[in-house]
Amino acid sequence: MPPAGVPGWEEAAVSWLLDQCPADYRAYAAWRRHPAALAWVATRHLEAQLEAMRGAWRDVRPELGPLLPPGSLADVLDSLAREGLRLRAAHRAAGLLLEALRLRAPLRS
Repeated sequence: MPPAGVPGWEEAAVSWLLDQCPADYRAYAAWRRHPAALAWVATRHLEAQLEAMRGAWRDVRPELGPLLPPGSLADVLDSLAREGLRLRAAHRAAGLLLEALRLRAPLRS
């Protein structure tokens, strides 16, 4: 991702943000026209994914554990942990992009 202010950084930000959202979000032209709106909705989407991952971590042993072959729960827990870390990093990055876009936005009176 190029630094904020470098030519083309907003286009790169929009592309990255869309990659963090469901594929259906690409159908909405408003997200491309209004990168701050996309960053805002992407942070909310990532927050929801994080909450879902926390719930999965909490519930995996009693709900899924009995259905898995012996010894495989550790693999599932590892995958959940890795995805949680990825989501936290993506949420932080989306928040930083939102802040950069807010700083760039013209003041309204």
